[in-house]
Amino acid sequence: MDIKFNNRDPVYVQVIRQFKEQIATGYFEPGQEIPSRRELANQLKINPNTAQRAYKEMEEQGLIFTEGNLPSRITRDVQMLKIVREELILEAVDTFVHSVRSINVPVHEALDLVKNTYERENN
Repeated sequence: MDIKFNNRDPVYVQVIRQFKEQIATGYFEPGQEIPSRRELANQLKINPNTAQRAYKEMEEQGLIFTEGNLPSRITRDVQMLKIVREELILEAVDTFVHSVRSINVPVHEALDLVKNTYERENN
């Protein structure tokens, strides 16, 4: 796992977002074992307490689960996985809409640009 951290958001929030993106893209599969908190901290060169906070938050959100002393795993809850994907899509759409509205781009023009760019990226 490789994250380019920004200075705007707390590191643990950025770690959670990275996990969500990897869940949404299928990099992590339902029930897949994930690195331990200490391993993640070493991989990302972050404080172990930050890794712990990210894991705690992801457990509270239902993204991961830990049974006893076993390694943490990605949720098997298909509905939760769907919600993660939709959340990321809506976030991207909201950012886009805010950006194009701020420069008064008509919706039909914005949609045409999105469609053309999306199709060009797939080729």
